[in-house]
Amino acid sequence: MPEEKSKLVYSTDSAVPRKEKSVEIKLKPTLDTSRQSVIVRLDRKGRAGKSVTIIEGLQIPADAREKLLKKLKSGLGTGGTVKDMTIEIQGDHCDAIISALTEMCYKPKRSGG
Repeated sequence: MPEEKSKLVYSTDSAVPRKEKSVEIKLKPTLDTSRQSVIVRLDRKGRAGKSVTIIEGLQIPADAREKLLKKLKSGLGTGGTVKDMTIEIQGDHCDAIISALTEMCYKPKRSGG
């Protein structure tokens, strides 16, 4: 088969430049945990009547936010997700989340009723 018609699928040739791995920088919180304005609120709008507890104002890196979400989900026995800069936990768990965040030296405030 002629060289110009063949399609290279995989090559171990070192002449092909390799992609460099990106260096991940771990960011520390911009504020001390006790100085962050953390808001815990209950939301039902646009969710077909289902309750979702939303945590806003955590100024921590994304990987730390994911770890916190995992810890809260396993402790509460419920589902949840990270959207943008907020953490959403399924169900009404405001009191439990506020007490958990207080144990972590945050000063959370409850918003809404």
